[in-house]
Amino acid sequence: MKDIFTVAKFTMRDMISRKAFRISTIIIVVLIILGFNAPNIINSLGGEKGFEDKVLFIDRDHLLGEISAESQQASQMLQENSTQIWGQFTDEEIKEKLLNGDINAAWVISKNEDTNGISLQYIVKNLVTAPPASKETILFLQESYAITYLRQQGLSESELQKVFPTVSISTNQVEAQEIGGNIVVAMLISVLLFFAIYFCAFQVSSSITVEKTSKIIETLVTSTSPRTIILGKTIGIGLVGLGQILLFVITAIISARLFLDPELLSQMFDLSNFTPYLAIITLVYFILGYFAYALLYALTGSTVAKPEDIQSANMPVAIVTMIGFYLAYFTLTDPTSELNIFASLLPISSPFCMPIRVMMGLASGWDVVWSIIILLIFCFVIAKIAIKIYSSAILNYGTRMTFKDMIKTYKEK
Repeated sequence: MKDIFTVAKFTMRDMISRKAFRISTIIIVVLIILGFNAPNIINSLGGEKGFEDKVLFIDRDHLLGEISAESQQASQMLQENSTQIWGQFTDEEIKEKLLNGDINAAWVISKNEDTNGISLQYIVKNLVTAPPASKETILFLQESYAITYLRQQGLSESELQKVFPTVSISTNQVEAQEIGGNIVVAMLISVLLFFAIYFCAFQVSSSITVEKTSKIIETLVTSTSPRTIILGKTIGIGLVGLGQILLFVITAIISARLFLDPELLSQMFDLSNFTPYLAIITLVYFILGYFAYALLYALTGSTVAKPEDIQSANMPVAIVTMIGFYLAYFTLTDPTSELNIFASLLPISSPFCMPIRVMMGLASGWDVVWSIIILLIFCFVIAKIAIKIYSSAILNYGTRMTFKDMIKTYKEK
């Protein structure tokens, strides 16, 4: 065990000392900070806050009555984050306001003599960059006109309430099993687990290939056993990768709290279901998933004689990884399906799927236990095969080993 941690320590030191690793880590951290701060940077450079942040309404024939004066109500019904400007302006004044950036769009409401209704004119600065007219705004103006017209015909407020009732919406499900959690957070966790496991595990293959070609491996095999090397390297790279992922996640959380609107953040990322139990389960599946794929990459890395062959050698494992991820990701659309249950037990997809089932409240304790047992057995089998092949192929500097060669090597005593 001491030798394993010695190799792990050596691997961690080697990984952290690489210039490419340091530069890539710094670049990703900077990109995360800039990404969350992008809206503030755009605003500081004088960019527009948003297309409909300032919208001008002109009721030429006073068709909306008192509605046009209720700017606060209009703001709530149209867009909560926009500023509604009501008034009487000429076409030239509207044009000047659009060109100067005082407003982003204008609605001109006037009477349509042909249909005895209303005519809506939507005016923007540029048709190429402007999105289409908001359907919500059109519906609001139509309803406002109808309310004003009915008031003029003598309808009381209680009668208007019957014509335009207040609608309350509730959502219910017919499935007996209750589903919780935020689908955005669920998919985000699945994607983060995939990238964390994939890129950390890929480093194992690269590290083994580089050491083989630089002949460092000759020194290692004379000092310790191949089993110690492969387990030590897997642990070392895993710890460095975990630290790197935690750095990215902490940077993203701090940046989100500093630069994003708290209300918008709480709406998009509801973390009420992210409990300590879920955090532990996610960490466990990251570790086991990483070990499973890292050992697969160690197997392919040990068969490669030249660094330029590593991409083609890793292709089968990359395909298996993608199948596991997409199996878990796309079954999120129907988390109670039998396919999703299968994905949470299948070792190539369970690291990406089971934490999401736990977050949604769909996985019992025994489901988690059986999934972990299956994943542990898978890791043990892969480790046994990888160590056997690695021991035979570790000093192979000739041609790359084929799949047939690997089977033959494994069968040999």
